[in-house]
Formats: sequence, structure tokens, C-alpha cells
Amino acid sequence: MRVGFVGLGDQGAPIAARIAAAGVDCTVWARRPETLDPFRAGPARVADALADVGEGVDLLGTCLFDAAGTWEVLFGPAGVAPAMPAGATIAVHSTISPDEVRALAREAATYGLHLLDAPVSGGRIRAEAGELITMVGGEQSTFARFDPLLRTFSAEVVHVGPVGAGQHAKLLNNAMLAAHLALAADAFRIAEGHGLDPVAFGKVLAGGSGRSFGVEMYARVGGLAAVARSQARPTLGKDVALLADSMVSDSEGGLLLSAARAAIAAFDTAADD
Repeated sequence: MRVGFVGLGDQGAPIAARIAAAGVDCTVWARRPETLDPFRAGPARVADALADVGEGVDLLGTCLFDAAGTWEVLFGPAGVAPAMPAGATIAVHSTISPDEVRALAREAATYGLHLLDAPVSGGRIRAEAGELITMVGGEQSTFARFDPLLRTFSAEVVHVGPVGAGQHAKLLNNAMLAAHLALAADAFRIAEGHGLDPVAFGKVLAGGSGRSFGVEMYARVGGLAAVARSQARPTLGKDVALLADSMVSDSEGGLLLSAARAAIAAFDTAADD
């Protein structure tokens, strides 16, 4: 199997590295040359141009920040899709809207290409350890073909439905994270107001039934202001907005969307304090 990979950011770089380390024939490309430096000694090959990444591949993985970047890399004037062989598959690991990924799949089909909607969750540390969760939307037969490859960087690979379902799952997941972070901040605020030691209270939540990844993240970085000033703020803000756009009404979003929106507002307040 031959794989190409574009988008060597916080999660993309370790994903590509694990694919190559598993013995897969892997070629990488990035817009910023410095992000390619860790790959120049192998085992992945570094392409000279974007189109070169698509030549002869079975699968092209993309892990870019947004839909605009994904469209540009795949179907822009210098896009990689025309260089890919008919019957090959694109795996979109970015978090974008369900409508956008379905539109990408329709455009890919005009080139004779398949598409898997395959966002990931876990962050850089889990990507480096091969412990991401990858939620996949797409045809069952296409998913089955590439399931073993996705497991080179994932502890869990879950087929959740057709194209678009992977993005729905990821957006709901990230809305939960945003809400949990804001709830953790409130819980620690109340606890400290009642004289509880924050470190001790953190241990209670870490081992108790109120534990969550959001609580762990909050305690690890040292508060909501630190979260708000990190890459988590633009990422979660983007994803909550995408979730809202995917809902037919605010009432469909219900308590989760309300809590996630309140969390983004809380991030911004914390960042300004």
C-alpha cells in the first residue's frame, strides 16, 4: 500500500510518522518547509511538490485546520487530486462541517476517487503514542480496506455511518470537551470559595464519578485562562460554531449546544482577565 500525507501540524505530523514507522510506503508534503525537516531522514519520503504526493497512492491523508485549506490542497490550481489514480481514497482527518465533507466527497467522485470522513481526537501526545480515536464516515467496503492502516495511529477506530457522520461525531465530542472545561472551571471556583484546597479537589475529581478529560485538561494547564490562551480556544471555537451551523435549529442543539456556546464565552472572559 502507498500512502501520501499532507498537513504536518500538531496531530498530522505524528500521524504521518506512525504510518511510516509501521513500514508503510509513505510520502509527505507540507506548505511550510520547516515542518518537513523531521521527515527528511526517513522513513517517510518528502515530496518536492504537492502533486507528487498523489502519484500512485492508494490513500491520501489530509490533516489541515479547516475546509478552505482542504479544498485548496485537494482541488485548487495546484491540487493533488488530479495526480491521484482513479479508485484511490482520500481520508480527511481535519475537523470541518458535515456539509463540507460531503461536498468534498462529491468533488472527489468526479476524479474517480473515494473519500473517508475520518477526524481524530486525542491531541499530539496521544497521536505520538498511537492512541487516537478515529471516527469514520464512509462506505463500509472502503472503511474495511483502510481500517488496518488507521490503526497504525489509533487505539480505537469506529465506523459511525456514511460520509458526514465522522464530522458529526467529532463536533459533538468537541462540544462536550468545551462544556466540560467550563464546568470544571465553575466546580473549582465553587470549591475554592468554600475553602477546599484546589490540588486536593483535583484529586477528588480525577478519581471520582465527576471525572472527565476536560477536568484533567483544566487541572493540568492550571485554569481556564491558560486554556483560553492556547490553541484549544480557536479550535473549540471553530468546532462549536460548525456544530451550531449543522443544526436545523437551536432547539436541536439543546443543552449541549447551549453549554458549549457558554463555554466559548467563558474562555473569552478568562482570556481578557
